[in-house]
Amino acid sequence: MNKILVTTSRGLDELLKQEIQTLCPDANVKMMPGALSFEGSKPDAYKVCLWSRLANRVIWVLAEGKADSADALYETAMSVDWPMHMNSNHTLSVQFVGTNRAIKNTQFGAVRIKDAIVDLFVEQGMSRPSVERKSPDIPVYARLGRDKVTIGLDMAGASLHQRAYRQQTGDAPLKEHIACAMLLRSGWANNTDVPLVDLMCGSGTIAIEAAYIARNIAPGIKREYWGFNAWLGHEHAVWDELVTQAQSVQQPMNTKIYASDVSRKLIHVAKTNADIAGVFSDIQFSHQDAVKSSPPIATPGYVVTNPPYGERLGELTELIPLFSDWGKRLKVAWKGWNISLLSSNRDLLRVMKLRASKEYALNNGKLECKLVNYVLDEENTVQFGEDAENHEFANRLRKNLKRMKSWVKKANTNCYRIYDADLPDYNVAIDQYDDWLVVQEYAPPKTVSEEKSRKRLQEVLLYLPAVTGISPKNIALKVRAQQKGTKQYEKLRQSGEMKEVHENGIRFLVNLTDYLDTGLFLDHRNTRKIVMDMSSGKDVLNLFSYTGSVSVYAGLGGAKSVTTVDMSNTYLDWAKKNAALNKVKCPQAFIQADCTTWLSDHKGKYDLIFIDPPSFSNSKRMQNTWDVQRDHLTMLTHANSCLKEGGTIVFSNNKRGFKLDEAGIGALGLSAQNITGRTIPEDFARRGKIHQCWIISKQS
Repeated sequence: MNKILVTTSRGLDELLKQEIQTLCPDANVKMMPGALSFEGSKPDAYKVCLWSRLANRVIWVLAEGKADSADALYETAMSVDWPMHMNSNHTLSVQFVGTNRAIKNTQFGAVRIKDAIVDLFVEQGMSRPSVERKSPDIPVYARLGRDKVTIGLDMAGASLHQRAYRQQTGDAPLKEHIACAMLLRSGWANNTDVPLVDLMCGSGTIAIEAAYIARNIAPGIKREYWGFNAWLGHEHAVWDELVTQAQSVQQPMNTKIYASDVSRKLIHVAKTNADIAGVFSDIQFSHQDAVKSSPPIATPGYVVTNPPYGERLGELTELIPLFSDWGKRLKVAWKGWNISLLSSNRDLLRVMKLRASKEYALNNGKLECKLVNYVLDEENTVQFGEDAENHEFANRLRKNLKRMKSWVKKANTNCYRIYDADLPDYNVAIDQYDDWLVVQEYAPPKTVSEEKSRKRLQEVLLYLPAVTGISPKNIALKVRAQQKGTKQYEKLRQSGEMKEVHENGIRFLVNLTDYLDTGLFLDHRNTRKIVMDMSSGKDVLNLFSYTGSVSVYAGLGGAKSVTTVDMSNTYLDWAKKNAALNKVKCPQAFIQADCTTWLSDHKGKYDLIFIDPPSFSNSKRMQNTWDVQRDHLTMLTHANSCLKEGGTIVFSNNKRGFKLDEAGIGALGLSAQNITGRTIPEDFARRGKIHQCWIISKQS
């Protein structure tokens, strides 16, 4: 008898223990997180390799010893009589799992064990075995726990979830052993005479594993590479007999398995995988949308599926309405069925408004997931009244849209704010850009729990399409916490997709998905018009220009010239596109520079200077940090030196609580007129002072 270590994914420990005890009835199994061990024979180890539906690795333990230092790890590895297990001409690899205070790096631990193995061969006058990372003859496995290490032969060679039938996958493939755990936890694996349905089958893993279970097919039957193939201790006859026996106990299908997906491409992939697995004729595949699905058979059974999780923020905008509709469909069409869903987003499943009967925690790869079981009995198929007519957020949004209808028409724009944290529980801003919505979630106050905040956001995303008529696919979701410096301009993704919008007859390009801000500050709509009306015949300077919208207004307002300055080449290119889109004809200059220092040395003279700086910035491109409260007077001093006689500065910023240094302004011979009230558009009036704005000019 020898110690055998079997590993699996977190959450499958208890299931694996039950499986091992079935395969090896005499085994006294000891459990630990993600693994278990027992004393067993080679036939026991072979059986687990061939038959386990839940294990990842099967380790034939060769040594256990100290690893409280690099030298101790080396000595433990040297204690194994490696020439008994391999020849010099065999290749080897070492997989090392775990760290401690002495062994802080798994690669270092693997190298120390490799060194011990090859040194032992050299000491005994033999050639050094060579290292082969992929498919080595002898795969060595080491597991570090505190100051002790377990070293052994990885009999599986590669993770046992790799059944050798899956040639292609979708974007987020479900591992085969996780699929089996789902089938076991759902209850179907113990009741295989009833139908099984996977409504989001992807590459077919759940359906194929179900067919293997129903037909009593050993999950390792198609694998050719094993870690023990070249092992000197391998008993070929024993293994061959187990394989022959496994083939003899396969049985015909006695149940119905159905697999469908909304993607025709994935259905093709699933069919190919099922064919390679040898169970193509046991599964009925179809192209079908789960949200519109109906049972393929009258007899109720089990739905076991792995729906999308919405790991990426933007995916939630489409998934929340989808899950809501899916929940309604299940209640109507799937009464009497058992439903098991795996998700890393438990809140997303709650949108379906189904009462769970049981939940299990397990990991799908690195994602912590829940397998949630539902029984669609009479109580669980009641439809909840959740139409948009009866929801407070939906009602408020509807009132806003009705009130704004005449103003929008008069404003001659297709981009405006329709909701701005009007209700404390729904702490979001929602901007409409033609047929798109941008939802910005403000960071919740500490008094609001994260769970409640998530629930409220999901309600927003659920009702928005119903109230506005805009498709969930055209909703961009962003989280806006209090930002510093230029962080608000950082990229979220890289689609590069531009959309054209308009205001006051002027067209602009916006990017609704890649950045926290879109390229057009909607609250400055009135401010841009004021600059336009002041620009005729003047030399205009636009500092911190962003995407140049103010420059376009000035140019179309008849400016003599427009100079546009920003630190970002990306935004300057964007500004050039906006100018070209509107055929601005006056002379223009686009300058890439740090506005906080560029102006201090600049010798140009201007009639009108527009300044809308960030509240704070510490960009790497800047020589110093910038704080608008601390530094605005210095900037206005430099701007004043660049003003022509009779020139004007329009100064704006959005720092909460900002106070203009009126005494300092006066000392410069300037006077400031607060025009904030004129610059706040009607769609931002509910928010109050989203920004402040002054016209600063020479005192007469």
